[in-house]
Amino acid sequence: MKFVAYERAKQGTGASRRLRVSGKTPGIVYGGEAQPQLIEVDHNALWHALKKEAFHSSVLEMELGGSTTKVLLRDVQYHPFRQLVQHIDFQRVDAKTRLHMKVPLHYKGEEESDAVKLDHNLVTHVMTELEVSCLPTDLPEFIEVDLSNLKKQATLHVSDIKLPKGVKFVSHGKLNPVIVSAVPPLVSEEPAPAAEGAAPAEGAAGAKPAAKAAKGKK
Repeated sequence: MKFVAYERAKQGTGASRRLRVSGKTPGIVYGGEAQPQLIEVDHNALWHALKKEAFHSSVLEMELGGSTTKVLLRDVQYHPFRQLVQHIDFQRVDAKTRLHMKVPLHYKGEEESDAVKLDHNLVTHVMTELEVSCLPTDLPEFIEVDLSNLKKQATLHVSDIKLPKGVKFVSHGKLNPVIVSAVPPLVSEEPAPAAEGAAPAEGAAGAKPAAKAAKGKK
């Protein structure tokens, strides 16, 4: 994906506030051998770009001052309650340096699986994204997970999915976490119907007429 940025000369709270009023979002791009550079981006174009999954998980092409630089989105600061992006950070990408990124998981085939179609299991997506390590050229936009062979009460782990070439899972201590689980639906137990002609329980309303008859004999 491509986007256009412009050099930002002034910094500080006041300058950033004036930028936002004029429809621009202040930001910064850093990393690589170059010094960090202040930038500004058109807010409306940025707002629509941020709604796209690929803008968060793929290598972007930033056009700045007539040249194009490959960058990654690293941080976005939103206004607490207004639809406003207050600040944005990008990191320059080195083609020869491995990077760490969180990549979305796209699930498919769930409704065709035996777990759902035959056994009516509830399928839970335990993980919606996976942190990976790879070179920029190998970074996938998303990782597809096929659930069509999922069986009842089964679980899928990271080791059960095939990662794209050159992509490695970053475990952070969890070597093989669960990404999907299938569990049977909850079945509520209905109370058993009372047996026909059963005697009333002790102290129940049926004992009251006998008590009145005993009183009449006195």
